[in-house]
Amino acid sequence: MRRLLIWTGLAALVGLVIAGVAYWAYWNFYSRFQPVVISRNQAEIQQLLDEASWVSGGGGGQPLYIVAYRDSASAQRYEREEAEKLRAAGVEPRIILFARPDLEGLAQSTAAERATIAELWLTRDWSLYQRWTATPARQWTAAGIPPADGNLARAAVVEASRQFNTRLTALLEDAGVQITYPLILWRDRDGFLKACGCADSRSWPFIRDDLNAPERVGQAEPVDALPAAETYPGDGTPADANAPAALPYPALPGIPPADGQTPEGPAPNGQNPGAAPSSSPAGQNRSAAPRAAPVAKKQEDSTFF
Repeated sequence: MRRLLIWTGLAALVGLVIAGVAYWAYWNFYSRFQPVVISRNQAEIQQLLDEASWVSGGGGGQPLYIVAYRDSASAQRYEREEAEKLRAAGVEPRIILFARPDLEGLAQSTAAERATIAELWLTRDWSLYQRWTATPARQWTAAGIPPADGNLARAAVVEASRQFNTRLTALLEDAGVQITYPLILWRDRDGFLKACGCADSRSWPFIRDDLNAPERVGQAEPVDALPAAETYPGDGTPADANAPAALPYPALPGIPPADGQTPEGPAPNGQNPGAAPSSSPAGQNRSAAPRAAPVAKKQEDSTFF
C-alpha cells in the first residue's frame, strides 16, 4: 500500500510538471502575442483616437491606428513591412506620432523632432512625414519648419501629443495591454476594439488575420527563361546548357577495313593502314597511281572496239 501511494504521488507530480510546462509554452510562444479586446473605456479611447492628428498615405475605409515616436525601430519596421498588406485589404493605416517627454532631466527628443511633430499635428502633411522618416534622425534639421521651442502655440501642440500618449497608455494598461511601441489599435470584423503593444513581430499575424490582410503583396518576379540550347558545330546536335562549349572536331581519315586493305589496295609494308597519306611528292604519286589505272583501262577498251 505504501508503494502504491508513493507511485501515485510521483505520477501526480509529473503530471503537474508537464501541465505547467505546457501552459508556459502556450503562453510564451502564442498567448502573449495575441491582441487584447478592449472591454473598458472604449468610448474614451475612441475619442482620443478621433481627436488626435494622424497622418496617412491613404487606403480603404477601415482605420488602423499606429501610435509611436520617431526613433522607434520596431514602429518603422512595422510600417515598412505591413502597411502595404493592410492597404491591400482595404485598411487605412493612420500614424500618430508624439514627442517623448524628458526623463530625469534628460531630453528624449531633439528640437528638430519637436518642430516636426508640431508641424505634422497642425498640417497632417504626409509628404513631410515621408521625408522625415526617410532621413536619418541625426541628419534631420527640420529646415523650413518653424521651431516649436520658444513658440507658445507650437510648444502647446507638442505637449498635447505627449498628453495624448500618456492618457492613452493609462487606459490601455487598465485594459491589460502591455505597453510597447508601436501601439496598434483597430476594430475586428465584429466591431470590437482591439489593441496590441506590437514591438515583437510575432504579434503581427494576428492583426492580418483579423483584417483579412494578405501575408504578401504583389506578384513574385518570373523566373528567367533558360538559355537557348547550344549546338555542336557542324552537326546541329543540342548540347547540355551546363556543359562547356564544344570544340570543333578535326577532320579524321576514314576507318580502314578489318582485313587491313585500303580502298585503293593493300597497305605498304611497315605503314599504318589508317594513317593519312604523306604530304611529300613521292607520297602524292603513289596515291594518284591507283586512281589513274581505271581511266587507262577504259581508253584501251574503247580502242579495241
